[in-house]
Amino acid sequence: QELNGNEKYIYLSDILPMAEKRPEYIHAGDLMLFGSDCLVLFYKDFPTSYKYTPLGRVADTQHLSDALGAGDISVTFQRSSG
Repeated sequence: QELNGNEKYIYLSDILPMAEKRPEYIHAGDLMLFGSDCLVLFYKDFPTSYKYTPLGRVADTQHLSDALGAGDISVTFQRSSG
C-alpha cells in the first residue's frame, strides 16, 4: 500500500527480529522493517525521526519512483548474486 507519497508498505503475518536504528535520512531504494511486522520500501529521499531495522536496498533507483508511483502495487524480491 502507498503511504506519504514516498513509500510502499505491507504488514506481514509473521513477526521478524528487530535491530532498530534511527537513520536520520531515508534514501530511495531503502528496504526497512518498521516495528516487527511492517515491511517498507522507500522510493524517495527524505529526513526521518523514526526507527527502522535496515534489511537491504534496491541498487538501481533511477526509475524507482516512476515504477512504484501512486496507488497499490505488487513487488517481488530476489537475492542478487553479487
